[in-house]
Amino acid sequence: MKPSDAPDASAPSQHGTPLPPDELGARLREVFDLVGPLYRRVQRKVEQSEPVEGLSVGVRAVLDLLYRHGPLTVPQMGRAQAISRQFVQRMVNEAAGRGLVEAVPNPAHRRSSLIRLTDGGRTVIAAALAREHALLREVGGGLTDAEVRACVRVLGEMLGAFRDVDVP
Repeated sequence: MKPSDAPDASAPSQHGTPLPPDELGARLREVFDLVGPLYRRVQRKVEQSEPVEGLSVGVRAVLDLLYRHGPLTVPQMGRAQAISRQFVQRMVNEAAGRGLVEAVPNPAHRRSSLIRLTDGGRTVIAAALAREHALLREVGGGLTDAEVRACVRVLGEMLGAFRDVDVP
C-alpha cells in the first residue's frame, strides 16, 4: 500500500457513530488512566537504561526532538514538549556540556540561537532509538495498523483539546 492509499488517521472512524459527550468523557478517562502510568513506566525504563547511553529523560527528549525535526530554538522545544523553557535550557546545557548539541546562529532571530545535534549527539540518540524500537517490537496483543492509527488519532484529539493550556 502506498502512503497515499493509507487511511487518514485524522479522519473520523467509519465504524460506528460518535459517542455522546458524557459517554466520550467517561471513555477518555479510561485513556488517561492508562497514559499516566505508561508515561511514568517508560520514563523509568529510559532512566534504568541511562548507563547505556548516559542520557537522562530530559536530555533524551531534547535529542529526540532535534533528531526528528532538525535545529530548533529552546522556546520551540519547550512548546513542542509542553515543558518550561527553563527546564529545556537546563537539558540543552547538559547536552552541550557533553558535546551532544551545539548552538548555531538563528537567521530568523538574533537572540534565540538554534540548537542542533552534533555528530556525537546524532550517534547517541540513534542508538537510544534503536534500543527503544527493539523494546517496542516486543509489545504483543496482535495489534493492527488500524488499531494503532485509532490510538494515535484519539491521543491527538485529546492533546488538541488541551493545546491552549499554558506551559510555565
